[in-house]
Amino acid sequence: MQGSLVAGRYRLGESIGSGGMGRVWRAHDEVLHRSVAIKELTAALYVSDSEQATLLARTRAEARAAARINHSAVVTVHDVLEHDGRPWIVMELVEGRSLADVVKEQERVEPREAARIGLWVLRALRAAHAAGVLHRDVKPGNVLLGRDGRVLLTDFGIAQIDGDAAITRTGEVVGSVDYLAPERVRGHDPGPASDLWALGATLYTAVEGLSPFRRTSPLTTMQAVVEEEAEPLRHAGPLAPVISAFLRKDPATRPDAATAEQMLAEAAEGRRPRAAQEYVPTRGDGAHVPLPRQTGPHPGAGAQPYPTGTPARPQGGGSTAVQAPYGAPVVPRRRSRGRTVALVVALAAIIGGGTAVVLQQQDDRGGVTAAPTETADTVETPGVSDTGGTDAGSLPEGWVRRSDPFGFTVVLPGEDWERVVFDEETQQVDYTPDGGKHFLRIAADDSPDFDDPFDHLSDLDQQVGGRLVDYEQIELKRLTYRDREAARLEYSWTALPKDTEFPGPYRAVDQMYLTRDGVEYALYMAGPAEDWDTTRQQFETILRGWREP
Repeated sequence: MQGSLVAGRYRLGESIGSGGMGRVWRAHDEVLHRSVAIKELTAALYVSDSEQATLLARTRAEARAAARINHSAVVTVHDVLEHDGRPWIVMELVEGRSLADVVKEQERVEPREAARIGLWVLRALRAAHAAGVLHRDVKPGNVLLGRDGRVLLTDFGIAQIDGDAAITRTGEVVGSVDYLAPERVRGHDPGPASDLWALGATLYTAVEGLSPFRRTSPLTTMQAVVEEEAEPLRHAGPLAPVISAFLRKDPATRPDAATAEQMLAEAAEGRRPRAAQEYVPTRGDGAHVPLPRQTGPHPGAGAQPYPTGTPARPQGGGSTAVQAPYGAPVVPRRRSRGRTVALVVALAAIIGGGTAVVLQQQDDRGGVTAAPTETADTVETPGVSDTGGTDAGSLPEGWVRRSDPFGFTVVLPGEDWERVVFDEETQQVDYTPDGGKHFLRIAADDSPDFDDPFDHLSDLDQQVGGRLVDYEQIELKRLTYRDREAARLEYSWTALPKDTEFPGPYRAVDQMYLTRDGVEYALYMAGPAEDWDTTRQQFETILRGWREP
């Protein structure tokens, strides 16, 4: 792709940013002889024709939203075009880093600098709101810090424009779950105060080094946003009461834009804003007492490597060197779903019945030297079906989308596929409809033993081939998955009665790829040979619907 000419005008250079939905390239405009950034929506490669139309509409809406705002703190959009069957946005190239990158590298931002950054973001939001545009996805990854000291707000991919027809479905909530305002989680219409909440959560992340409401899953994070107060600020200095003012649960009690700008300006000068004091919560104002914060890495961000040693004996779905076998001796008893059901019911009461949720929970590593590319993925609450046909994500009839507590989302052939944690420590998880006769296993390794997925599967092929009865390699090949080098191994063997409750001929397919962050993902599916055609087709649908954390 590097070196390609897009639309006969833009010569692509190196990739400078990527996310779940697309990639940003540095490029040279050969007509005007200037450097630009081009945002490519690679997600269009993996969706249906109807979803491609929606992606194109959202891309045009993003460009239109940014073009309506005339402010130095908003990334300028130069053009929107179609090339190679998918939409692209040409925009101003910002040499620098995202706020998310800075927090990741430095752990925290000094309060006065954070206030200065917040001041410019607020000015960008005021300009957007004056133009009738709600951003709806303010977060550290969408705040760019130029080398020249500029602060810019970018990625209006899910912005709402007054007077435009809605692109999302009725009842949808869009945005990054860590930064959703409580009223948006409840399903209420957002307003400028919702963007102000997101700015408050962004500044909290900047000065404290962690987002204020992140928990172990999108579901519990949303509950925390609605029901809990953020942990007390320890490093915010004069910015502390300002952040508290922005994070008021009731949007009507948050400061207006003019007051917010004055408070940020005073904090940027190192003064404690007097106007902010009235917003500082006390025990008498009805605030919730926060629950104990769950510590540890965000699911998916710091997953431990799965085992890479010699495979155990084949059971049920078989065994690989990377993924230990599924079978009765190692599968825990089927856990009661009462706790999960209670959690889903509680959330339904919070956000209103029938509300679909379109959001992200991530570690804000997406923004780099140009507009970050993350846009919201559809995430259904665990066990809740996406039954809307092609309008509900173009899933085949009966399929559902699940948000896994380990951070990823996956589509499954039905609601009866139960989740079983194969290894909590290494975050290997299985989904099965029948106790392991058919199953899908997903594993992540942030320290893989191989730099090349094909080499890994070749080694796996040799190990497994010497241990499984009647082993036959059906296919071992290189391929490209999500614009990344990948590999696939498909094989068959005979499962023995002494090893499993489900003896007989079996088939399995294992696909691996490496992300740009160096995490190796393996998606593995196995089932009886007699209905393998159906299982293999299910695997292809799962690959199309797979979303990383």
